Amino acid sequence: MNSLVGQPREALDTPALMVDLDVLQRNIDRMTATIIREAKVGWRPHTKAMKTPALANLCLEAGAHGITCAKLGEAEVMAAAGIRDILVANQIVGPTKIDRLVKVCRQADVMVCVDQFENVREIDRAAEAGGVRPRVLIEVDVGMQRAGVLPGEPAVSLARRIARLRHVRFAGLQTWEAHALFEPDMGKKKRMIEESLGKLTDTAQAIRDSGIPVEIVSCGGTGTYWISAFVPGVTEIEAGGGIYCDISYRRQFGVEHEFALTILSTVTSRPQPSRIICDAGFKTMGRVDAAPEVLGGIDAKEFVMSAEHGIIRLAEPGESPRVGDKIEIIPGYSDSTVFLHDVLYGIRSGRVETVWPLVGRGKLQ
Repeated sequence: MNSLVGQPREALDTPALMVDLDVLQRNIDRMTATIIREAKVGWRPHTKAMKTPALANLCLEAGAHGITCAKLGEAEVMAAAGIRDILVANQIVGPTKIDRLVKVCRQADVMVCVDQFENVREIDRAAEAGGVRPRVLIEVDVGMQRAGVLPGEPAVSLARRIARLRHVRFAGLQTWEAHALFEPDMGKKKRMIEESLGKLTDTAQAIRDSGIPVEIVSCGGTGTYWISAFVPGVTEIEAGGGIYCDISYRRQFGVEHEFALTILSTVTSRPQPSRIICDAGFKTMGRVDAAPEVLGGIDAKEFVMSAEHGIIRLAEPGESPRVGDKIEIIPGYSDSTVFLHDVLYGIRSGRVETVWPLVGRGKLQ
């Protein structure tokens, strides 16, 4: 793969996952400016779409104080690469995973989310046996209706019980206000986020009033971060996918970032002047609500996918691009795209500058 460094991007075999390094850096700079410098809170970017310590380290170099992972396996990859402050925004349940948690806590300061005392007690016992003391955040459901305890007394009660344990450290609260993502009216979206996160920060204060310190109040994804970061009482933002941006973030969630992540694809068939067939189907780009978009002045009225084929129907018939030509496509959603690939090609000024193995892909456990 390193033999490709210095080659024009057109030299890549397709389909190929690419990131424009200049655009990537501008997106990182935009997020740090909003979160760290303007809102003056911490940035703990989610790496579920990054899949490589290289990108996590770019965020850390820009000012992030830690990272977020979706799964323990991803945290193991990041810890092995030397990253030390890691939140697993998920519950770690069962003896096999808890044993792995204990082991990775010997490499890094790993936090996990909890919402059941029985689970916390199991972690506490394993931590005692393993000689570690992991931090835990109580996940609070402020409206998403996924995991998490309800705000207010249920969370306060759980915090009291956790605080009495000796081998875990209660560190604070975590949530994801995702129920506000699809609200198109920005004024209403702002009110929804502020109301939801107000429940979180009020709960944090109630825990403090009961005599238990709350260091961390963590929330905020790419589709909400520019609002969530400014809610009083929030201490850190987890948004990470915005360093790429994609069709879902821009068209559905109102994220005003540049598109850094693209797929290079080859035109493999032109059965009709109004139809282009390329080698990037849903096994390349995943399946989400937002359809991919084609760059390069191709006026597509529809982009549909089968497993290995992208079918682009043109607004007007045309002869270009021809079979063998390469086209660039913005994926619908980076989370459903990056994990399908083995490597990410870093492109600058049209040439391959770096090749990053996506060592976090497949880490579902």
